[in-house]
Amino acid sequence: MTTATRPAIDQQHWQQRLDELARRHGVPGATLAVLRLGADGGADELVEAATGVLNLSTGVEVTTDSVFQIGSITKVWTTTLVMQLVDEGKLDLDAPLVEVLPELQLGDPDVAKQVTMRHLLTHTSGIDGDVFTDTGRGDDVLEKYVAALADVAQNHPLGATFSYCNSGFNLAGRVVEVLTGKTWDAALRERVIEPLGLTHTSTLPEEAILHRAAVGHIEPGEDADLQPTTTWLLPRSLGPAGLVNATARDVTAFARLHLRDGRGPDGDVLLSAAATARMQELQTDLPDKYSLGDSWGLGWIRFDWDGERLYGHDGTTIGQNAFLRVLPSQGFAVALLTNGGHPRDLYSDLYRELFAELAGVQMAAQLEPPATAPDVDHSGYVGTYERSSITTEVFEREGGLVLRIIPTGEVALSTGATVEELELHPVEQGLYATRAPGEETWMAAVFYSLPDGSEYLHYGARAQPRKA
Repeated sequence: MTTATRPAIDQQHWQQRLDELARRHGVPGATLAVLRLGADGGADELVEAATGVLNLSTGVEVTTDSVFQIGSITKVWTTTLVMQLVDEGKLDLDAPLVEVLPELQLGDPDVAKQVTMRHLLTHTSGIDGDVFTDTGRGDDVLEKYVAALADVAQNHPLGATFSYCNSGFNLAGRVVEVLTGKTWDAALRERVIEPLGLTHTSTLPEEAILHRAAVGHIEPGEDADLQPTTTWLLPRSLGPAGLVNATARDVTAFARLHLRDGRGPDGDVLLSAAATARMQELQTDLPDKYSLGDSWGLGWIRFDWDGERLYGHDGTTIGQNAFLRVLPSQGFAVALLTNGGHPRDLYSDLYRELFAELAGVQMAAQLEPPATAPDVDHSGYVGTYERSSITTEVFEREGGLVLRIIPTGEVALSTGATVEELELHPVEQGLYATRAPGEETWMAAVFYSLPDGSEYLHYGARAQPRKA
């Protein structure tokens, strides 16, 4: 279909749907950007919408120029920096990191000698992932953070399984610093943000405050009303894992870089076509193929929707959630940024409509409990599973299984997270569906064993080892 015959994206319609669905799902504020590359040499099409307020306490309205925390979508920006260094011959994805960081020490000395950048970008290093050590505000935050990884436990054997790992991306950011001689923040600005002409993207709070900045909202307790968070941003030491602030428009401009095979807005090559392709290729499968995507590339999450291959990423910070999906076969990308409520339900409803109507692609069906519960043996899964920041107790109640999720450490303190109990509904042996009270979107919980026989619970994209 040529640009001339393809119907234009109806901004008014999607503004209305964003308004309606945000209200339905209790999301205080959100911005949406829909990008479609021009066909047959035509101009790109960008439609934006904004709804609600940035902060329930102040009532300041969200505009399309408002900046939100994009959270872990930042990881793909960090991966892009890493792949630029690979392009330049300064880094080998499969070389031990100690060749760049000879001082590297980890909880497992053997892992410290063997771990590679590929392990970090695919979340297979086994370094316990949710370590949110605050190492201050100075330019040495990542150097100090990486030094502190010497005291962090190994969550699983190197390369044995997938477990989402913020720590690994902070380590990757430190590698960027050593190889560029600049802070991660400065390297990202000079190598990605400025070349892409992103005027509303930043990594530091003193930069974000120059724009209309969203505040996250949380529910401090059961049946409590949403309230603005008392902590706006995670520590600077978490930068490479999740501290980019941006508009939805700027997030789709970053997606355009990858849709255009690494070429910037002026045609300059910021990343080789080979590197952009490698980022999208299958690197590792997921134990849970239902809650996010079915597999992982380098930085990117990979999705199979209706036989179409997409890539993207989600982001979660303190009361803010972001969603990016890219459909390369049609040059199509959608970014949604939110600040509280039930954002995953909003994402699910809105993206299902967007991709069906504008791209003819059906979003993958979510995992749901079957109408008739299968006969499974729960007993082998009862126990305690533990990793940094979370202890999960699995116990039987009224013939079924329940997850009791207990936040611990700095994460619990900074987010105000409370103990949560979730009922597990069996789908098949080892696979359960669950969802939080008040939410419509189901998530998976998977019980499985590694080749060495060690038992794990995979939930929330993390592998949680069972305590002996």
